Amino acid sequence: MDATADGPARVPSPAGGTRAVLDGTTLDVGTLVRLADGAADAVVPVLPAEARVRAERSWHTGRRLAATGRLYGRGTGVGAHRSVPVTTDDERRHGLRLLRSHAGGAGALLPARQVRAMLAVRANQLLAGGSGIQPAFVDALVAALRLGVHPAVNEYGGLGTADLTALAQTGLTLIGESPWLGDLGQGLPTPVTPEPGDTLALLSSNALTLGQAALACHGLDVLLRASHAVTALSLVAVSGSPEAYAAPVHALRPYPGPARAAAEIRRLLDRVPPAPRRIQDPFGFRAFPQAHGCALDAADALRRIVEVEINCPSENPLMAPDGTAAYHHGGFYAAPLGLALDGLNLAVLQTAQLSVARLAALGRSDLTGLPPYLTAGPASSSGTMILEYTANSALADLRSCATPASAGHAVVSQGLEEAASFASQAARQTLRATAAYGTVLACELVTAVRAVRMLAAPPNLAPFTLAAAALPSGTEDRPLAGDVTAATELLPALAEL
Repeated sequence: MDATADGPARVPSPAGGTRAVLDGTTLDVGTLVRLADGAADAVVPVLPAEARVRAERSWHTGRRLAATGRLYGRGTGVGAHRSVPVTTDDERRHGLRLLRSHAGGAGALLPARQVRAMLAVRANQLLAGGSGIQPAFVDALVAALRLGVHPAVNEYGGLGTADLTALAQTGLTLIGESPWLGDLGQGLPTPVTPEPGDTLALLSSNALTLGQAALACHGLDVLLRASHAVTALSLVAVSGSPEAYAAPVHALRPYPGPARAAAEIRRLLDRVPPAPRRIQDPFGFRAFPQAHGCALDAADALRRIVEVEINCPSENPLMAPDGTAAYHHGGFYAAPLGLALDGLNLAVLQTAQLSVARLAALGRSDLTGLPPYLTAGPASSSGTMILEYTANSALADLRSCATPASAGHAVVSQGLEEAASFASQAARQTLRATAAYGTVLACELVTAVRAVRMLAAPPNLAPFTLAAAALPSGTEDRPLAGDVTAATELLPALAEL
């Protein structure tokens, strides 16, 4: 890092790396995911000068206001100790005690990409101005992203009222008391010497939950788009009716998500002449726009909330932009985020249930005109039978993830904090739901491709061409685990069609 004469070190931008701007106002989910997944120097975080000036102004505001009167967490204890005074000569030690005492997370260590997402969120929030933290913490967070290192963070600790344990563990690593993980050969961020007020300013955020929500939102967006291609293949395989996707139907009920889902099916089947076998299809096909459209709308709603939260200050107390006041508030209470995550989980369950229904339909001769379970072997052959079990197993996990986390309740800190949003739990549920939904879709994809291959005249359809080239073609009874794995890996490509 290059040191400057008038402030903390700034991170250079190596040649060849993809720029990812952290300015406190414009970070989006796509950029955040690139930062989370990027190797050291492959995705380069860039800090515009005006963003850093904003953070420095907030820092000076916090120091000035703290000198003129007590601020929560600076001149006082925290939580149940909010009225316990902290003397001026003990403020620095108080901050260290607070950091060490709150590093009480438990459970498995989180994957690097989730922790990197947290680091990017927290750096960007601090650049929004409002925390009062010294900018050296921003530099250290950004340096960690650039160098490919991250703190050890445990799974359990947050309740949706700030990720206290995760950010305390991060803080101990930033000040040099805990080790870094990752690509240690690239170097380490310079340890930060904490000042009074820095600890609470660092902890006052749901950065981990937001990072996890962003990763889940991005992953589900890919799967929801891939589902259009998978559903189109299944519809062709059963010679389904296009009427459920007709534009006039959705123009009369103008919900954005269902209209988009129907339009995508129409687009993908544009060159396939309709040849319906029956007057109307089972719900898995006929109600797809309605169920899947709700998931599309829920994903869009979550994205909007995540992008608001990662680009605004959340700290308590909050330093006014004009430097005149500090506000004590509850902005860290993540109800909007938790409810959006719960809503998306429920919506994904609805569309996943229809995917399993379509998978079952593909094994029925009365719907496809093909052999039961799509086998060309003896009548007793099992074909794709087992994939119904695999898909339903994944669906059961998804169903458990759809239990609303926001229905939970907790009373902590001697009754002072008598509610929690449980957004942290909802985010973990959404990550698990994403993986389960991917498995469900993969099972349908394997089965749909086999069914379309067995048609007398397979159509010239882009999803079929792509999938048929990647998936095994045999119809004999054989292990299908490899087919499901290959189909899972194919879903992002289908999403781009």
